[in-house]
Amino acid sequence: MLNFLDLYESYATEVYRFALWLTGDSFDAEDITSETFVRAWLHNSRIRTETLKAYLFTIARNVYLKQQRKRKHQVFLDDAHPDPAPGPEKVVDSHLELMRVRNVLQSLQEIDRTAFVLRVQHELPYIEIARILGLSLTAAKVKVHRVRKKLLVIRVDKEVE
Repeated sequence: MLNFLDLYESYATEVYRFALWLTGDSFDAEDITSETFVRAWLHNSRIRTETLKAYLFTIARNVYLKQQRKRKHQVFLDDAHPDPAPGPEKVVDSHLELMRVRNVLQSLQEIDRTAFVLRVQHELPYIEIARILGLSLTAAKVKVHRVRKKLLVIRVDKEVE
């Protein structure tokens, strides 16, 4: 009885050459060769060809054809439609900017920070912000304006650096 190592050593080179001829690519040929021997070993009781070599070539061909059917459904992307998502550098820059804003907001008094967050993040009208914070309408507007001004100054200073 032939063990797996003997089977592989006897026919691997020929199966690889056959697969390379089918695919024209050494990596695909290696994959097909590996898959061929795995399938041959797992289904060794069902040999339906006259020789073991023909059986292995049949398996290799079937593996190749299966790969080709899968590739028919694949669409290769070209550069005509680039990914609209921001690149890694943009993501890092955005994250750093967000951390700077958070640090500035944390350095402010709670009432100023709350007024700004209610206006910018939650889009509440100034009259609602004034009611929530117990301030006059003018005071609520001034608090939001001062925070925006402080953030703008910090951003301009960063861009100058």
